[in-house]
Amino acid sequence: MDSGVSAIFIKPFARKNGIRMEDYILDDIRSFNDFFCRRIKSGLRPISPDEDTVIAPCDGLLKVSRITNRTVLNVKQSRFSIRTLLRDKKLADSLEGGYCLVYRLCVNHYHRYVYFTDGFKLPDRKINGFYHTVRPVALEEIPVFTENSRQYSVIDSDKLGKCVQMEVGAMMVGRIANEKHSAGRVIRGMEKGHFEFGGSTIIVLIPKGKFNPRADILENSRKGIETSVKLGEAVGKHIQNN
Repeated sequence: MDSGVSAIFIKPFARKNGIRMEDYILDDIRSFNDFFCRRIKSGLRPISPDEDTVIAPCDGLLKVSRITNRTVLNVKQSRFSIRTLLRDKKLADSLEGGYCLVYRLCVNHYHRYVYFTDGFKLPDRKINGFYHTVRPVALEEIPVFTENSRQYSVIDSDKLGKCVQMEVGAMMVGRIANEKHSAGRVIRGMEKGHFEFGGSTIIVLIPKGKFNPRADILENSRKGIETSVKLGEAVGKHIQNN
């Protein structure tokens, strides 16, 4: 999908998936992967101007749930507890009682993403995936045959505390391209990176007592329904601590 020949797939793919070509900057597109991580035109993904809101870092289908030690996430053919997702017991325990937001991107979605909050970002952590065809691998209480590659940032936010923003790729091949891997200050709405073909889930973890999800998203999630959201859209509010 990186070769010039792959460009022949672009127009049929766009037609099949209802992608509005006029919404994107296509001058530098040389391959299918170029198109998959295309940039959208200015103004088409505005960031919520209300600073008290938490924004969606990407286009996607969103489900929200409480974080408990019994939480099991089904993500791209893999199953995770919060501890096995992060491979960090102390960090996972610090998020107990908070909220987990899972954004599932489909092929027709915009595949660039931004930081969902302001804060100081610690150095990124990268976890390589694996694929076992014969027997499951025991990760705590959850036996799995596959584990997807993933990268995540711990962001220390003044308003939300110590949060996590994670990108999940395919098994073994991440296809995650992040701009800044080192520590430093990040800004809500600043581009964090993009997915190439094969990566398509973002997970946000927010600690207890810091965030109220939007009522319609919460109600849909309780019913097992995903809510369609766009990059920059408000998905809930900070809880004001007096």
